[in-house]
Amino acid sequence: MTLHLVKLCVGCDSVKELQDWIKEKRKASKASNAKTEHIHTTRMMPKRGDELLDGGSLYWVIRGQIMCRQKLKAIRQFNDKEGISRCRLVLDPKLVLVEPRPRSAFQGWRYYEEKDAPRDLDKAAPGARDMPEQMRRELRELGLL
Repeated sequence: MTLHLVKLCVGCDSVKELQDWIKEKRKASKASNAKTEHIHTTRMMPKRGDELLDGGSLYWVIRGQIMCRQKLKAIRQFNDKEGISRCRLVLDPKLVLVEPRPRSAFQGWRYYEEKDAPRDLDKAAPGARDMPEQMRRELRELGLL
């Protein structure tokens, strides 16, 4: 059974800002001859990793709404310089827009069942991804998207 994660995208105010950040991190990795994997580090190791890697994604909450997702490629546990156990979520660098959905703030990440996950925007509202993000947010708030 496929399982997903949902997490707040702290420090980003838009999907474009997240895309730009990903591009910058990948560019820096290439410049330093490091692996160009896109990694997000978390404190806790998901206990349901097999379900997450069975087609799961990390859904990003940006400014109070789930706006996009990234496919999970791998989950790796490691110890940081202080010896504290951490987790690296290896993600596909491509962001997939999803139908906007309100989500209140929380700490860390949460599991997200497949049945509860928002649909990809191209399937939910063909052509909507070409709209400005603010317009998609407003349409969602009006119940039109």
